[in-house]
Amino acid sequence: MDATKILLLPGLGDSDPGHWQSRWERANPRWRRVVQRDWERPVYDDWRAALETAVAASGPDTVLVAHSLGCLLVNRWAAQTGLTIRGALLVAPPDPHRPGFPPQVSGFAELPLRRLPFATLVVASGDDPYAAPGFARRCAEAWGGRLVELGNAGHINTASGHGAWPQGRALLDELLGGP
Repeated sequence: MDATKILLLPGLGDSDPGHWQSRWERANPRWRRVVQRDWERPVYDDWRAALETAVAASGPDTVLVAHSLGCLLVNRWAAQTGLTIRGALLVAPPDPHRPGFPPQVSGFAELPLRRLPFATLVVASGDDPYAAPGFARRCAEAWGGRLVELGNAGHINTASGHGAWPQGRALLDELLGGP
């Protein structure tokens, strides 16, 4: 795992200091957040360019750890890039076609439903306000990933009580093939 590079991909609004992504980043100084130009009004092409640059610099032994809108970014980026990565942990993917999807988000509605070319673990909640039950299951099946359902866990963020989220860290370790 020491050679593996971890890139963190927050969703809309970035991850607040108490969010599990922010906590993991502070606990692992070599892990890097992919910083977006505009966290509040995401434009897919801008976010994709930032991810492409980060992965190009990080190399093929990279694992992406995405939350919410970051999951949609990874999915669509994978269909467009020529770069390779080792895997992705995709947590709480939102349904871009669900009523109430944030209107300030631009260009994320396209959702390729094809197998991702890397190991994928999709983590979902039964009461996620941004995705109907079953949405993550359909995504995991289409993307060729393993699905982990947490029961009713909200959006798997700070507001739903997932601070340090040790269960998520264990899932990342499992994806990486280590303890």
